[in-house]
Amino acid sequence: MTFDLKTALKFIILFLIGIGVLFLAFRGQDLETIGEEIKTANYFWVVISAISVLIAHILRALRWQMLYQSIHYKVSFWHAYHAVMIGYLANLALPRFGEIGRCSVVHRAAKVPMFASIGTVITERLFDVVMLFLTSLAMLIFQYDIVSGFLYQTIYLNLAKKLDSFNYWWLIVLCVVIFLLGAIAVYFLRQKFSKKFLRIFVNLRQGFGSYNKLKQKGLFLTYTLGIWFFYQLSMYFAFSSIQATSGLNLNAAFTAIVFSGFAMAAPVQGGIGVFHWMVAQSLVLYGISFKDGLAYSTIIHSSQFLLILVLGSLSLFFILTKKEAK
Repeated sequence: MTFDLKTALKFIILFLIGIGVLFLAFRGQDLETIGEEIKTANYFWVVISAISVLIAHILRALRWQMLYQSIHYKVSFWHAYHAVMIGYLANLALPRFGEIGRCSVVHRAAKVPMFASIGTVITERLFDVVMLFLTSLAMLIFQYDIVSGFLYQTIYLNLAKKLDSFNYWWLIVLCVVIFLLGAIAVYFLRQKFSKKFLRIFVNLRQGFGSYNKLKQKGLFLTYTLGIWFFYQLSMYFAFSSIQATSGLNLNAAFTAIVFSGFAMAAPVQGGIGVFHWMVAQSLVLYGISFKDGLAYSTIIHSSQFLLILVLGSLSLFFILTKKEAK
């Protein structure tokens, strides 16, 4: 990845957008009361919540390791784990950079071709997208009476208003231009770097085919369910950290994890701002004030931030001080 002025400006703008959303979320709120709630929180439950997130990260490393094993690359659990944590650490600074970052770690540690790694990461992320879709669908089916009002007022009406004023011809022209530019780029790349392009394609295809070659698909799917289950548990345990949310149940945690999933998909460093707003909005559906929801979301976001900062830095230190594989 080439990091130039244009790239730097893009990430600065994304960061500022996140800060802007954070400002809008906290604007007009009683910051002193929110601060007091955070100070007096029961941090035993915050730690238990963080441990649940760590277990989810460990399961992610185990799941990713399985994909490498299926295409006959020897990547140890610890290399996969360190790569995952470093990837999360990179995402705190540069959104989406973590996926490339963790592939670089595996390349350094186990000499796995970069594009084979990228193929496994895309495969893994596709399963996360499917899980987000399925959990969203389950939320709509089983908690429709709770979430329907929010979805109609906040999502549907705003989206319909924007679509009414949207010029679809511009979208068609844009799609055609993107397709033509992509086709031209592929043609010239193949002409100039035919052998290299072919090697990249073969490595990507190898990574994409990693799931099909798995001998234990059931275990892979179990890890996937486990990742989302422990994310949900982390939300649930953190409810007990402050009085206002201590009475919430697993249903509220389920909705919160769906909302946070969409928040973390936003191209903003660490989901800052978007995460706080979305999680607070999800708790409003269960009778929690937006102010208390912000206090809760600040606590859980900060705990996960610190977890990644500490463990990601330790993983980075370990990888940088370890000799490269030959």
